Amino acid sequence: MSHKAKKVGRANSIVIIITFILFAGALLTKGFTHDLLLEAGVFLVSVKLILATYQIKLLSEKIDDRLDKIEKAIKKE
Repeated sequence: MSHKAKKVGRANSIVIIITFILFAGALLTKGFTHDLLLEAGVFLVSVKLILATYQIKLLSEKIDDRLDKIEKAIKKE
């Protein structure tokens, strides 16, 4: 795993932790009422967006590597 990917992973972890803390704080202040579903939904959407961003980052790195290989192959000919 590259240094940049590790930084992105750490940043995503930090965002997930902060989101979870805010989620727990909202539960404590609002109570375990019908707002629980709303708060849970917001939390899950946030986590899903973070994970999707991470997957896109990994895929773009793979595509960049493949393009670099193609470019090197073309230059050799």
